[in-house]
Amino acid sequence: MSTLARERSFPRGPLLAAAGLIGLSLLAASVARLGGLPGTALPDAAPAQSRELRFEDRDDGAVVVRDGRDDGTVAVLAPGTNGFIRAVMRGLVRDRKRRDDGPEIPFRLSRWDDGRLLLEDPATGARVELESFGVTNAGAFAGLLTGGRELP
Repeated sequence: MSTLARERSFPRGPLLAAAGLIGLSLLAASVARLGGLPGTALPDAAPAQSRELRFEDRDDGAVVVRDGRDDGTVAVLAPGTNGFIRAVMRGLVRDRKRRDDGPEIPFRLSRWDDGRLLLEDPATGARVELESFGVTNAGAFAGLLTGGRELP
């Protein structure tokens, strides 16, 4: 081997240390898994409250949120307000249009007993975990579970 090749080779000490660290990590993960230590997955939760909703655009720019069961008005989103609700629904409706699904099937908004909010589209199978967008944005949808008021 030439002197140049020996000078450019990776130092043996750090290479062995890295290999040892990887081996130790795999060993620790195996022991934890086989030893029955609990994982980090969230426990199963059950829906505590659920509501089916339809969203209709009005000519004046407002969005009317209707109950999917009795078609009653849950809320009216005034023009230029509730941007998060409008953006989420715009994306879900776009997916429906791509699949040629119409507005007949209502969306399902659920609060789980662990506090999570989930918006589902039964037509496309899409699911939006609303708390991942922050408390304020999730709160905009939470108001639709109790509804019956004019949202700003």
